[in-house]
Amino acid sequence: MTVADTPGQAPSHRVMEQAAEWYALLRTGEASAAERLQWQQWIDRAAEHRQAWSYVERIGRRFAPLASSPDRDAAVSAFRQAASVAPRRRRQLLLGLAGMLGTACLGWTAWRQTPLPAMASTWGADHRAGVGETRRIALPDGTDVWLRALSALNVDYGDRLRRVQLATGELLIDTASDPLRPFVVDTAQGRLRALGTRFTVRQEEGGVLVAVHEGAVRVDTAASGATGIVQADRQARFTADALDAPMPADPAREAWTRGVLVADDMPLAEVVEELRRYHFGHLGIAPELERLRVFGSYPIDDTGRALDMLASVLPIRVRRTLPWWLALEPRG
Repeated sequence: MTVADTPGQAPSHRVMEQAAEWYALLRTGEASAAERLQWQQWIDRAAEHRQAWSYVERIGRRFAPLASSPDRDAAVSAFRQAASVAPRRRRQLLLGLAGMLGTACLGWTAWRQTPLPAMASTWGADHRAGVGETRRIALPDGTDVWLRALSALNVDYGDRLRRVQLATGELLIDTASDPLRPFVVDTAQGRLRALGTRFTVRQEEGGVLVAVHEGAVRVDTAASGATGIVQADRQARFTADALDAPMPADPAREAWTRGVLVADDMPLAEVVEELRRYHFGHLGIAPELERLRVFGSYPIDDTGRALDMLASVLPIRVRRTLPWWLALEPRG
């Protein structure tokens, strides 16, 4: 969990949870004068406390209009609707929604778990999937594309080339045959050319992961000109300068299209990072739990259930300070 728009090191997990506890108490309206004084003393004690409190307040302000408004369902529906309309119309919808929730939302990019910052960052994309959403898109030639939550792409079909640009996130493509027009996926790090293929492409920090499930994919890096073929049941990472040697593909790589997160000896921190794509709120993890190894299959369309399943097999508990503030902590 990072608070990227606040200078200095992010608050510790412990301090973040303290801030959420104070917020939960104060929002009830039943805090005593002594408790309010203790809260103010806690705020004044350290810059880290003030940073954490500011973060929790910002989240709370953005959930308050949705929770209290009779149009809550309409607002959530607007998030979904914005993913399926033309870019110009999408921008109008999001600007209107931002007005309902407070225009300050648009300038706040630290909270990655809310849908609005992610939408704002990809206003110009032809297709996108918001928080908690997996979209299936049928392209004009019969190619099927699945977009993972918090992902976006652009489509550029011409007479000689079928081109998709992955703007952010992850997609699965099942290409249709067209001998006259090659199918390519462009990323900032390079181009992938499908050779009769079903494959996933994931934009990661500093590189791209491609996993081929059927057929083969040719990779051409953007800067160095390195090239290679990734065959079926293999996967490889590449940057603009280098292409790693292919290795056996993770069979769980496309499980998200079926609403499942498959963990095979995955660190708990990575599991939490994946679940954050599907949770409308804060999802934290105590540092001492980050390296716990996770095995099994978990539903991504029900974050609460997935966390409870994790708690049933690991020495952890799910702390629910607020409906939208969840954290994994050591049991006992």
